[in-house]
Amino acid sequence: MEPGGPRGAGAGVRAGPRVWVLSGCSGGGKSTLLRALADKGFAGIAEPGRRLVADPDEPAPWSDPEGFSRRAIDMALADLQGMQALPGPVFLDRGLGDALAAYERATGREHPAAAGLAGRFAAPVFMAPPWPEIYTQDAQRRHGLDAAVAEYEFLSAFYPRHGYRVVLLPRVSVPDRVAFVLARITP
Repeated sequence: MEPGGPRGAGAGVRAGPRVWVLSGCSGGGKSTLLRALADKGFAGIAEPGRRLVADPDEPAPWSDPEGFSRRAIDMALADLQGMQALPGPVFLDRGLGDALAAYERATGREHPAAAGLAGRFAAPVFMAPPWPEIYTQDAQRRHGLDAAVAEYEFLSAFYPRHGYRVVLLPRVSVPDRVAFVLARITP
């Protein structure tokens, strides 16, 4: 199940330990991993940024990085509110942490919602490393690999600053990545 993005108020919503974040390099295979987890019956929430870029009425990261990140934060908070009814575990393709990191990169300031980030999600955060062999640009991913790597490096420092342990996803087949993730969330 991969909802397009539940809506609703959500500034105070705490996701808790049943929600896992897939973060990392653009074009590193996060969305593909989310779809594969969904095929196994796990709930997942699609990346807010991709959903925003697909809407011509929304700000774009290349023309309004601050506005884009603010909308991504709003969308991620709404996702957290809407996913409360989903069975666990739930996987987020990027989500609130990445949106907060985008805001910080765009403005040089921490967003007020970042103060409540620690402990909001399960640990570890799964980080997709740069993978040049599969990286592609498209209408929603206009930036090149160098920009994607810079974003990855920022995220790799951002999550630990907010109390999260980061685990790199291996550059392996999709079924092997799924097995890797599931082995780390099962007690």
